Amino acid sequence: MYSDFLLIRKMRQGDDASFDLFIRTYYKDIFNYCRRRCGDMECAEDLTQETFLRFFTKLSEYRHRGKARNYLYTIAGNLCKDHLKKRKEIPSQDAEMFEREGQKECRTEEILDRLLIEEALDQLSDELREVIVLYYFQGLKLAEISDVLQIGLPLVKYRLRQAKKQMEIFLREEEEHGTGRKA
Repeated sequence: MYSDFLLIRKMRQGDDASFDLFIRTYYKDIFNYCRRRCGDMECAEDLTQETFLRFFTKLSEYRHRGKARNYLYTIAGNLCKDHLKKRKEIPSQDAEMFEREGQKECRTEEILDRLLIEEALDQLSDELREVIVLYYFQGLKLAEISDVLQIGLPLVKYRLRQAKKQMEIFLREEEEHGTGRKA
C-alpha cells in the first residue's frame, strides 16, 4: 500500500505522529487476531503490543514489499504460536480455569457458542486453525493469507477446505452426541 510506504518512511525519520497513526491503523486488526488465537483479552493485548514493539525494533531493516499489515500478522502469528506452546505446558485444569476467567463478562449462550467453536478450532492443527482465523475472523483474502503465511495460494485453499470439513465433522458429532448446544 502506497500510504504504508510513506508512513514507514516518516517513521524512519522519527516522526512521532506517524508511529501513532500506524498503531491506530493496525492495532484493532492485530489485537483481534491475537485474541482469536489465544482466547484471552490480557494476553491478546500483550501479544499485540509485542508485535508492534518487534516491528518498530526492526524498522530500519524492514523492506516494504506489499502491505505492512501482512508483515504484522506474520509477527503476531509467530508470537501466538510461541504463546500457545507455552500455554500447552500449563496443566489442562489450570488452562480451563484461565479461559473461563476471561469469559465471565459474556452471556451464557454466547459462552456456550464460543466454547463450542473454540473446541472445534482446538481440534484443528495449527496450520489449519491459522487459515480459519485469518479468513473468517480477520477477513483476509486468500491471496493475503498466502502472503502472511508465506505459502502458495493452492495450499491456502486446501487448508481452508480441510479446516471447514474437520470443523463440520466435529460440530456434527457434538450435536449427535448431545454434548453440543441445541438451537
